[in-house]
Amino acid sequence: MEPSDGEQSSQELDLEEITRKISFLDKWREIFSYHRLGTNNTTSQNREGNHISAGETEDGTGIPQPKGHGHWPSSSLCSIPKPSIISSKSGGLPISLAAATKLRQILFGNTAQVFSSDWTKAYFRFHDPFSDLAFALEVGKGGARSIQMAVQGCIIKYLLFTRKGKDCNFLSLCAMSKQGQKHALAAALAGILWAAGAARKATICLVTEDTYVAPTPDYSGDGFTERLQLFELLEKEATEKFIYDHVQCFKGEGSHGVILFLYSLIFSRTFERLQKDLDVSTTHLLRPNAGGFLCRQAVLNMILTGRASPHVFNGYQKGKSQETLCGVLTRSDVGYLQWHKDTSEDDRLSQVGSMLKTPKLPIWLCNINGNYSVLFSTDRQLLSDWKVERLFDLYFYSGQPAQNKPAHLTVDTHSHHWERVRHEDEHRPGRRFSPVEAAIRTRWGEATVSWNGTVPLY
Repeated sequence: MEPSDGEQSSQELDLEEITRKISFLDKWREIFSYHRLGTNNTTSQNREGNHISAGETEDGTGIPQPKGHGHWPSSSLCSIPKPSIISSKSGGLPISLAAATKLRQILFGNTAQVFSSDWTKAYFRFHDPFSDLAFALEVGKGGARSIQMAVQGCIIKYLLFTRKGKDCNFLSLCAMSKQGQKHALAAALAGILWAAGAARKATICLVTEDTYVAPTPDYSGDGFTERLQLFELLEKEATEKFIYDHVQCFKGEGSHGVILFLYSLIFSRTFERLQKDLDVSTTHLLRPNAGGFLCRQAVLNMILTGRASPHVFNGYQKGKSQETLCGVLTRSDVGYLQWHKDTSEDDRLSQVGSMLKTPKLPIWLCNINGNYSVLFSTDRQLLSDWKVERLFDLYFYSGQPAQNKPAHLTVDTHSHHWERVRHEDEHRPGRRFSPVEAAIRTRWGEATVSWNGTVPLY
């Protein structure tokens, strides 16, 4: 008995559905094979199509070389989310017990402590693309926030001043696509790691499927540090490509993205360089606070300058016990401002020096009463032309959930005293100026700050 027209049509639809699903599965298999995920193959193909065995490398050195030397992934591959855990056959160097122990000691000062939950949940996530905050990271609470905001400053640096072929204006920041966000994050992280590696090499840490270090009486496992593989890259461009190819390992929920970046920062700087950077006032990079951990200044300076300087003043100074303390030695691209209401003006060790106050580019990480934020200008000439500094615009991003677009500030460094008093009274009954304005005035003396109709933040 032949099927009716309706039954035949239904069968054809079923076959089409099955064919579509098989095609979809084949596509995923192809993608996983490309990234060497979920496969037991012991060979991969290089760019020319030649097979490379598990014990060989493209450069013939015998040292595992990451895929960062390849081309940018195609848009079709990038459009599908990648796992934040990579295959154990990815070719990196598995972490050793000695390296894991040193890592724990340089972070916490001991091998028993592990990261608090606010750290393990932290990763690099952007706001919605094509929005007023398309360029901005969503930041959470806790100690990882300072790292996220420091990276935010480097993202703005890339988007406004180092990105090729794009207009450097505020509108371009809001026109960011999802793809553009990935490029910006990869470029920012790569630039930071490359500078920390003294422009010679960068080391990137990623979590794999396997565990390489077992807990001991002297080392407490945390479940992901013991699964790290380390990838060394010898070119800045290769570093950026490698991070882009594995960007989900830093921006995916549950990826431990901020911790992985911090680990990569430490291994790029190397333990030997870190020991030389630090001084008697700072022997490790994190300090306990309210059940969690906060970054010491050395971490932020390492992100901004490439060197883990423990202090914010210029050069070297003598401490209260005449010990030598290490400050910032060179101007960085992204600067730093800080203001605390309880800080004494006479505390010379807490005063930010000109190296950080006057960076090469008009972007500042701000520490205002312990809250981290970013100030920036779109005018590259701001810090090199005194005429521009008479009247200029700044944008302020606090990272607070209530902020749905950057605040637009106008700074007048040559206003008359009666104008200054009038502006200070606006929106602020009972107080002279906001903490943000106080931070700005650590750089521009008696400047008047207009919030252009926005209620002052903080």
